[in-house]
Amino acid sequence: MDGVELMNRTDTKFVVSLEQLISILQEVKNTYRILEIDGVRFSRYETLYYDTDDFLFYTRHHNGKRNRWKIRKRSYVESSISFLELKFKTNRGRTQKQRTAIPDVSLALNNDEESFIGLRSGLDLNLIPQLKNGFTRITLVEPSLPERITIDLELTFEWNAQIKALKQIVIVEVKQEKRNRLSPFVQALKKKHVREISISKYCIGIAMLVPFVKKNNFKEKLIKLNKLESIK
Repeated sequence: MDGVELMNRTDTKFVVSLEQLISILQEVKNTYRILEIDGVRFSRYETLYYDTDDFLFYTRHHNGKRNRWKIRKRSYVESSISFLELKFKTNRGRTQKQRTAIPDVSLALNNDEESFIGLRSGLDLNLIPQLKNGFTRITLVEPSLPERITIDLELTFEWNAQIKALKQIVIVEVKQEKRNRLSPFVQALKKKHVREISISKYCIGIAMLVPFVKKNNFKEKLIKLNKLESIK
Protein backbone atom coordinates (compact mmCIF):
# COMPACT_ATOMS: atom_id res chain seq x y z
CA MET A 1 0.00 0.00 0.00
CA ASP A 2 2.85 2.40 0.73
CA GLY A 3 4.09 1.93 -2.82
CA VAL A 4 0.74 2.94 -4.30
CA GLU A 5 -0.22 5.80 -1.99
CA LEU A 6 -0.53 8.02 -5.11
CA MET A 7 -1.27 11.36 -3.46
CA ASN A 8 -0.69 13.00 -6.87
CA ARG A 9 -2.41 10.87 -9.47
CA THR A 10 -4.91 10.34 -12.23
CA ASP A 11 -8.34 8.98 -11.31
CA THR A 12 -10.54 7.07 -13.74
CA LYS A 13 -14.03 6.21 -12.51
CA PHE A 14 -16.65 3.68 -13.54
CA VAL A 15 -20.12 2.77 -12.29
CA VAL A 16 -21.24 -0.87 -12.40
CA SER A 17 -23.95 -3.05 -10.92
CA LEU A 18 -23.22 -5.63 -8.22
CA GLU A 19 -23.76 -8.36 -10.78
CA GLN A 20 -21.19 -6.85 -13.15
CA LEU A 21 -18.71 -6.43 -10.29
CA ILE A 22 -18.79 -10.13 -9.37
CA SER A 23 -18.06 -11.10 -12.97
CA ILE A 24 -15.19 -8.59 -13.27
CA LEU A 25 -13.59 -9.72 -9.99
CA GLN A 26 -13.60 -13.31 -11.23
CA GLU A 27 -11.65 -12.20 -14.29
CA VAL A 28 -8.94 -10.22 -12.45
CA LYS A 29 -8.57 -12.27 -9.25
CA ASN A 30 -5.20 -13.74 -10.27
CA THR A 31 -3.73 -10.34 -11.18
CA TYR A 32 -4.40 -8.18 -8.14
CA ARG A 33 -3.72 -8.34 -4.43
CA ILE A 34 -6.51 -7.41 -2.02
CA LEU A 35 -6.07 -5.26 1.07
CA GLU A 36 -6.79 -7.23 4.24
CA ILE A 37 -6.72 -5.76 7.76
CA ASP A 38 -6.95 -8.24 10.64
CA GLY A 39 -8.59 -10.75 8.33
CA VAL A 40 -11.18 -8.24 7.05
CA ARG A 41 -11.32 -7.35 3.35
CA PHE A 42 -14.26 -4.94 3.55
CA SER A 43 -13.54 -1.53 5.08
CA ARG A 44 -16.20 0.93 6.16
CA TYR A 45 -15.62 4.62 5.42
CA GLU A 46 -17.65 7.53 6.82
CA THR A 47 -17.19 10.96 5.30
CA LEU A 48 -18.37 14.47 6.13
CA TYR A 49 -18.09 17.01 3.31
CA TYR A 50 -17.74 20.76 3.83
CA ASP A 51 -18.91 23.52 1.52
CA THR A 52 -20.12 27.10 1.71
CA ASP A 53 -23.77 27.79 2.52
CA ASP A 54 -24.41 28.44 -1.18
CA PHE A 55 -22.60 25.24 -2.29
CA LEU A 56 -19.63 26.89 -4.02
CA PHE A 57 -17.59 23.66 -4.38
CA TYR A 58 -20.61 21.76 -5.72
CA THR A 59 -21.49 24.51 -8.18
CA ARG A 60 -17.95 24.75 -9.56
CA HIS A 61 -17.95 21.01 -10.19
CA HIS A 62 -21.42 21.13 -11.74
CA ASN A 63 -20.29 23.91 -14.08
CA GLY A 64 -17.25 21.94 -15.20
CA LYS A 65 -14.64 24.18 -13.57
CA ARG A 66 -11.18 22.74 -13.06
CA ASN A 67 -8.81 23.88 -10.32
CA ARG A 68 -11.53 22.93 -7.86
CA TRP A 69 -11.49 21.76 -4.24
CA LYS A 70 -13.23 19.15 -2.14
CA ILE A 71 -12.80 19.35 1.64
CA ARG A 72 -13.87 16.53 3.90
CA LYS A 73 -13.32 14.67 7.13
CA ARG A 74 -13.09 10.92 6.73
CA SER A 75 -13.20 8.15 9.30
CA TYR A 76 -11.65 4.78 8.48
CA VAL A 77 -13.87 2.77 10.78
CA GLU A 78 -11.98 -0.54 11.12
CA SER A 79 -8.66 1.25 11.63
CA SER A 80 -10.16 3.75 14.11
CA ILE A 81 -8.35 6.65 12.43
CA SER A 82 -9.65 9.89 10.95
CA PHE A 83 -8.26 12.58 8.66
CA LEU A 84 -9.09 16.04 7.44
CA GLU A 85 -8.55 15.72 3.68
CA LEU A 86 -8.17 18.29 0.91
CA LYS A 87 -8.55 17.18 -2.70
CA PHE A 88 -7.63 19.49 -5.58
CA LYS A 89 -8.49 18.72 -9.20
CA THR A 90 -6.03 20.55 -11.47
CA ASN A 91 -6.80 21.99 -14.89
CA ARG A 92 -4.87 19.02 -16.32
CA GLY A 93 -7.20 16.54 -14.69
CA ARG A 94 -4.82 15.35 -11.99
CA THR A 95 -5.94 14.83 -8.38
CA GLN A 96 -3.71 16.17 -5.62
CA LYS A 97 -4.52 15.10 -2.08
CA GLN A 98 -3.34 16.45 1.27
CA ARG A 99 -4.43 15.32 4.69
CA THR A 100 -3.76 15.61 8.39
CA ALA A 101 -4.74 13.22 11.20
CA ILE A 102 -7.55 14.33 13.49
CA PRO A 103 -8.92 12.70 16.69
CA ASP A 104 -12.44 12.23 15.34
CA VAL A 105 -14.97 13.54 12.84
CA SER A 106 -16.62 16.42 14.68
CA LEU A 107 -19.10 18.60 12.80
CA ALA A 108 -17.44 21.97 13.30
CA LEU A 109 -13.97 22.83 12.01
CA ASN A 110 -11.71 23.83 14.91
CA ASN A 111 -8.96 26.47 14.72
CA ASP A 112 -6.21 24.00 13.82
CA GLU A 113 -8.32 22.49 11.05
CA GLU A 114 -9.20 25.91 9.64
CA SER A 115 -5.51 26.85 9.73
CA PHE A 116 -4.57 23.66 7.87
CA ILE A 117 -7.15 24.39 5.18
CA GLY A 118 -6.03 28.01 4.83
CA LEU A 119 -2.31 27.21 4.67
CA ARG A 120 -2.62 24.30 2.24
CA SER A 121 -5.32 25.70 -0.05
CA GLY A 122 -5.18 29.49 0.26
CA LEU A 123 -8.95 29.47 0.70
CA ASP A 124 -10.62 31.90 3.07
CA LEU A 125 -14.21 30.69 3.17
CA ASN A 126 -16.86 30.07 5.79
CA LEU A 127 -17.16 26.29 5.44
CA ILE A 128 -19.99 24.34 7.01
CA PRO A 129 -20.78 20.61 7.09
CA GLN A 130 -23.10 19.75 4.21
CA LEU A 131 -23.24 16.07 3.29
CA LYS A 132 -22.59 12.82 5.13
CA ASN A 133 -21.58 9.82 3.04
CA GLY A 134 -20.86 6.23 3.98
CA PHE A 135 -19.71 3.24 1.95
CA THR A 136 -17.93 -0.09 2.16
CA ARG A 137 -14.65 -0.31 0.24
CA ILE A 138 -12.63 -3.14 -1.27
CA THR A 139 -9.09 -2.14 -2.25
CA LEU A 140 -7.03 -3.94 -4.89
CA VAL A 141 -3.37 -3.30 -5.69
CA GLU A 142 -1.19 -4.06 -8.69
CA PRO A 143 2.26 -3.00 -7.43
CA SER A 144 4.13 -3.31 -10.73
CA LEU A 145 2.08 -0.66 -12.58
CA PRO A 146 1.71 1.03 -9.91
CA GLU A 147 -2.05 1.05 -9.55
CA ARG A 148 -4.70 0.98 -6.85
CA ILE A 149 -8.34 0.04 -7.45
CA THR A 150 -11.02 1.11 -5.00
CA ILE A 151 -14.43 -0.53 -5.17
CA ASP A 152 -17.14 1.28 -3.21
CA LEU A 153 -20.50 -0.30 -2.46
CA GLU A 154 -23.39 0.02 0.03
CA LEU A 155 -23.41 3.79 -0.50
CA THR A 156 -25.50 6.05 1.71
CA PHE A 157 -25.96 9.83 1.65
CA GLU A 158 -27.46 12.13 4.26
CA TRP A 159 -28.36 15.82 4.04
CA ASN A 160 -30.66 17.73 6.37
CA ALA A 161 -31.97 14.46 7.94
CA GLN A 162 -32.82 13.04 4.50
CA ILE A 163 -31.16 9.73 3.66
CA LYS A 164 -30.63 8.06 0.29
CA ALA A 165 -29.19 4.54 0.01
CA LEU A 166 -27.84 2.97 -3.20
CA LYS A 167 -27.79 -0.80 -2.71
CA GLN A 168 -27.19 -2.06 -6.25
CA ILE A 169 -24.58 0.47 -7.40
CA VAL A 170 -20.81 0.14 -7.24
CA ILE A 171 -18.35 2.97 -7.93
CA VAL A 172 -14.96 1.77 -9.15
CA GLU A 173 -11.97 4.11 -9.20
CA VAL A 174 -8.70 3.28 -10.94
CA LYS A 175 -5.90 5.34 -9.37
CA GLN A 176 -2.65 5.54 -11.30
CA GLU A 177 0.51 7.61 -11.41
CA LYS A 178 -0.09 8.04 -15.13
CA ARG A 179 -3.16 6.92 -17.02
CA ASN A 180 -2.63 3.40 -18.35
CA ARG A 181 -5.49 2.00 -20.41
CA LEU A 182 -3.72 -1.39 -20.53
CA SER A 183 -4.56 -1.90 -16.87
CA PRO A 184 -6.01 -5.42 -16.48
CA PHE A 185 -8.94 -4.01 -14.50
CA VAL A 186 -9.70 -1.38 -17.14
CA GLN A 187 -9.52 -4.05 -19.82
CA ALA A 188 -11.95 -6.25 -17.86
CA LEU A 189 -14.36 -3.30 -17.62
CA LYS A 190 -14.00 -2.67 -21.34
CA LYS A 191 -14.96 -6.27 -22.11
CA LYS A 192 -18.19 -5.69 -20.19
CA HIS A 193 -18.79 -2.50 -22.23
CA VAL A 194 -18.48 -0.35 -19.11
CA ARG A 195 -17.44 3.17 -20.04
CA GLU A 196 -15.49 5.66 -17.98
CA ILE A 197 -17.65 8.23 -16.18
CA SER A 198 -16.87 11.45 -14.35
CA ILE A 199 -18.64 11.13 -11.02
CA SER A 200 -18.27 12.60 -7.55
CA LYS A 201 -19.91 11.05 -4.50
CA TYR A 202 -20.29 14.51 -2.99
CA CYS A 203 -21.93 16.02 -6.05
CA ILE A 204 -24.21 13.05 -6.68
CA GLY A 205 -25.33 13.06 -3.05
CA ILE A 206 -26.10 16.79 -3.14
CA ALA A 207 -27.87 16.49 -6.51
CA MET A 208 -30.07 13.67 -5.19
CA LEU A 209 -30.98 15.28 -1.87
CA VAL A 210 -30.87 19.08 -2.16
CA PRO A 211 -33.88 20.38 -4.11
CA PHE A 212 -32.71 23.92 -4.87
CA VAL A 213 -29.21 23.37 -6.37
CA LYS A 214 -28.43 23.34 -10.09
CA LYS A 215 -28.31 19.79 -11.42
CA ASN A 216 -28.92 19.96 -15.18
CA ASN A 217 -25.38 18.79 -15.97
CA PHE A 218 -25.80 15.77 -13.69
CA LYS A 219 -29.21 14.61 -15.00
CA GLU A 220 -27.72 11.99 -17.33
CA LYS A 221 -25.67 10.51 -14.48
CA LEU A 222 -28.67 10.49 -12.15
CA ILE A 223 -30.73 8.63 -14.77
CA LYS A 224 -27.93 6.07 -15.16
CA LEU A 225 -27.73 5.55 -11.39
CA ASN A 226 -31.50 5.15 -11.09
CA LYS A 227 -31.46 2.59 -13.88
CA LEU A 228 -28.67 0.55 -12.27
CA GLU A 229 -30.33 0.83 -8.86
CA SER A 230 -33.50 -0.73 -10.26
CA ILE A 231 -31.59 -3.90 -11.28
CA LYS A 232 -32.28 -6.74 -8.84
